[in-house]
Amino acid sequence: MFGFQARSFYKLCLISLAAFFLVQIAMNIAESLSSCSSNTTGPVIPTIPLVSFLERVQETALRTFGASQFDPKRYVDLSLKFELSKTQEAFDKLPKSGNGSVSVKELNGFIEEYFEGAGDDMVQAEPVDFVPEPEGFLPNVKSKEVRAWALEVHALWKNLSRKVSDEVVKRPEFSTLLPLPKPVIIPGSRFREVYYWDSYWVIRGLLASKMYETAKGIVTNLIHFIEQYGHVLNGARAYYTNRSQPPLLSSMVYEIYNRTGDMQLVKKSLPALLKEYHFWSSGIHKVTIHDVHSSSHTLNRYYAMWNKPRPESSIIDKESASNISSISAKQQFFREVASTAESGWDFSTRWMRNPLDFTTLATTSVLPVDLNAFILKMELDISFFAKITGDYSTSESFLKASQARQKAMESVFWNAKMGQWLDYWLNDSTCEGTQTWKACNQNQNVFASNFIPLWIESFYSDPSLMEKVLRSFQSSGLLGAFGIATSLRNSGEQWDFPNGWAPLQHMIVEGLARSGSKEASSLAEDIAVRWIRTNYAAYKKTGTMHEKYDVSKCGEFGGGGKYVPQTGFGWSNGVVLAFLEEFGWPQDRTIHC
Repeated sequence: MFGFQARSFYKLCLISLAAFFLVQIAMNIAESLSSCSSNTTGPVIPTIPLVSFLERVQETALRTFGASQFDPKRYVDLSLKFELSKTQEAFDKLPKSGNGSVSVKELNGFIEEYFEGAGDDMVQAEPVDFVPEPEGFLPNVKSKEVRAWALEVHALWKNLSRKVSDEVVKRPEFSTLLPLPKPVIIPGSRFREVYYWDSYWVIRGLLASKMYETAKGIVTNLIHFIEQYGHVLNGARAYYTNRSQPPLLSSMVYEIYNRTGDMQLVKKSLPALLKEYHFWSSGIHKVTIHDVHSSSHTLNRYYAMWNKPRPESSIIDKESASNISSISAKQQFFREVASTAESGWDFSTRWMRNPLDFTTLATTSVLPVDLNAFILKMELDISFFAKITGDYSTSESFLKASQARQKAMESVFWNAKMGQWLDYWLNDSTCEGTQTWKACNQNQNVFASNFIPLWIESFYSDPSLMEKVLRSFQSSGLLGAFGIATSLRNSGEQWDFPNGWAPLQHMIVEGLARSGSKEASSLAEDIAVRWIRTNYAAYKKTGTMHEKYDVSKCGEFGGGGKYVPQTGFGWSNGVVLAFLEEFGWPQDRTIHC
């Protein structure tokens, strides 16, 4: 734990308390509002004045430096050297041209004088449990070449380990970074802070690296978010307080407990998990569907508490909305963009009513297969945790909730003809919380997310269902030469073809491998081998691990999207190590494509 000085800690507590009440107010508003996706007056969690000011700096920097290699996130990650009022006053005095630009010399001078560098609010931290070669590390990796590379990937945890700087602890109001009690593992590159769903695969890699204390520290930080804000934030920045990300905290706790038997971690986590479950299963996230048999099912969706441009991408969002004329339509578009960011799939044609038009994003009108699979997993995990801690009533309650959700997923998402679970489009025309199921509302486009329920024991343990899904997956067109594609449509968005992402590979492979089917297990290992090979080839060619890969070409990292492809990279490292731990690597198997 960081050594907080009394005055600084008091100030931090006041800020945290204020944030807590803002969240509670927003959630109360949310409960009273309709679940209609076209409701632009939905909940908004206000941001802090520093973020609004840094957005102004961001816009001025774009006008001054131009769009080439411009990353808007850099400017909202700057930390103040002086009080905000003094910095604003100096900024307002800068001589500006008619279009709002400042001379390059003047703006560079201002930034250097009044700001610390982006990322300076985090400092390198040596993980307490890192050793160059842990005892019992990847025992089934027999190839010397692959083992040497795996140890290099393992060593990346040191490069990605950070803690909040003392300056942020002393003066939290000078930075958009949110103070955390424990060190973190960042994804890498422009992602200078901890992120929610990335952390699950980081933890899977840390467990393969025998770094149990570091893994527990990540969970402690995410619990801290729930205690402060009522949900786990998208990431540890003030501009992320209005949304979450795919809810995998219970899965993190489960994996750590499975390795360490740490009952104290379970007991500490359970109250926070109950709060997180309430966040996802009530209010704006909840929708009721009547099926063809007139049975009611409750499922959940992504819904960000925000209707403005995302501060970290403000100029990009404004440009995307430039042809939207009405204020209310723009607000709704911005809410859809933020909700898509909450999904982790930012961006994909999966969320667009018209795949050719980015402004038709309608994520709040989608009941997503994978989100509901994650919540089902949360229900199962909470039931398990409650049982082993002796709370049998809660355990039984969540077991029943998981059974109800499984039925809901079978009723609303399952498409027997395709052998897949399909996202369900809500009707725009209704502002009621209850809708009637229609077959035509299933999104029949093929996405990797259609197979994510395979990751959940409730589904992969059913042999008959597994056989149907296996056949469907094999003929889906998603399996490329070097991994599973995100979709079949090459849209230029990063969560579409030909990009493959580590989390999607891992969940589908793990489900196949655990099913008990020899054919599915063989396919799982084959996919893992393809993925490991392309990661290795790209690493040898570039010297880095990448956030995504082109599954059609060996050793090619992915592209597309709204920012330059990033390196580091937390979840890619974690999945490679998890795959090598699960499947090993025989001496006689080549690592080369």
